[in-house]
Amino acid sequence: MNEPLAERLRPKTLEDYVSQTHLIGPQGALTQHIKMGLIPSMLFWGPPGTGKTTLANIIATESGRPFYTLSAINSGVKDIRDVIEKAKQSGGLFTTKNPILFIDEIHRFSKSQQDSLLQAVEKGWITLIGATTENPSFEVIPALLSRCQVYVLNAFDKSDLETLLQRAIEKDPYISQKNITLKETTALLRLSGGDARKLLNIFELIVNSEASETIEITDDAVLKKIQNNTVRYDKTGEQHYDIISAFIKSIRGSDPNGAVYWLARMIEGGEDVKFIARRLLISASEDIGNANPTALVIANNTFQAVSTIGNPESRIILSQCATYLACSPKSNTAYLAIDKALQLVRETGDLPIPLDLRNAPTKLMKELGYGDNYKYAHHYKNNFVDQEFLPDTIIGTPFYEPGNNARENAHREFLKQRWRDKYGY
Repeated sequence: MNEPLAERLRPKTLEDYVSQTHLIGPQGALTQHIKMGLIPSMLFWGPPGTGKTTLANIIATESGRPFYTLSAINSGVKDIRDVIEKAKQSGGLFTTKNPILFIDEIHRFSKSQQDSLLQAVEKGWITLIGATTENPSFEVIPALLSRCQVYVLNAFDKSDLETLLQRAIEKDPYISQKNITLKETTALLRLSGGDARKLLNIFELIVNSEASETIEITDDAVLKKIQNNTVRYDKTGEQHYDIISAFIKSIRGSDPNGAVYWLARMIEGGEDVKFIARRLLISASEDIGNANPTALVIANNTFQAVSTIGNPESRIILSQCATYLACSPKSNTAYLAIDKALQLVRETGDLPIPLDLRNAPTKLMKELGYGDNYKYAHHYKNNFVDQEFLPDTIIGTPFYEPGNNARENAHREFLKQRWRDKYGY
């Protein structure tokens, strides 16, 4: 029994496929494409374990098309050209059933590798299906992106994951031989993080660790087993998001040692340096923000540098940035401010914009009072004049509340001088 449970339970038809009903439900976009026999080139964007590879296989099977697959981790331009040549010979322009080329982790392809796909997609020699865990707007070249439909796959919800567990218990030829009771599933579901493959691999690990044919699954048992077997279920890189989480939390917790350790784990595991650099950019604003605005500058420069240099030298640049961010004063006030504002916008809707703040590019707008009584701050002492910038119903609502650090204490004093008691600074 060398084949993992997740592979043994991989669905072969749309009827067996769990989740993503917005795509493969009765009215789903992909369901309609398959019914009509018109399969466009497409990109599947979603977190690990959401069925991207499985869905590509099912589409090929149900549409009766030849299926070729490449992994962006170990394929080069020559591999792409070889597959395209095979695809041209087995399908192409003279049949409606041109072959499907599935590329896993397409975001790892360089620009030249992605360029090598363009003609084949444009000429219809292949139908491209690419899978990515990264936003294709940033990772796929515009010319290729414009030729593909983008479909978002969501992390599996609780009911989807529980369905998979029941399917494993009832239908897997090995696990179904045991008497398994799912007394508690919270730990299994939490550890999976919505990743179906990870869930099934953890579940199989738990089951195989029990000598008895009668097994009761509890949260406590799951946590104890997993803590003792972390390496066994992590060796395939399925804790990709757990490690980046530990990395960012180390930075947030001002521990450069933890940050460098988790960075080393990612580098040694072959993680994309741009993926790491993007997370550093987010942390620079979310966790440091106005306590040290230079952090964002350094993180942005880090992203540009690693994009230019690549491995192995990028490890040094990433280490410099990670240790700098970890040693920086922390503030999440910018993060809290925008989330508070977004929440109020959702609750109050499109509140009227005060007339004095409106733009007045036409004569009619000016006649309607757009822009009237607006006070141009630079015409006043200290480049400030007391006027209202919020809609009437939320006047005086504070969103940005400066943190307790040197820079934001200065912000607070500045705001007190300008607005006095209006926002409670």
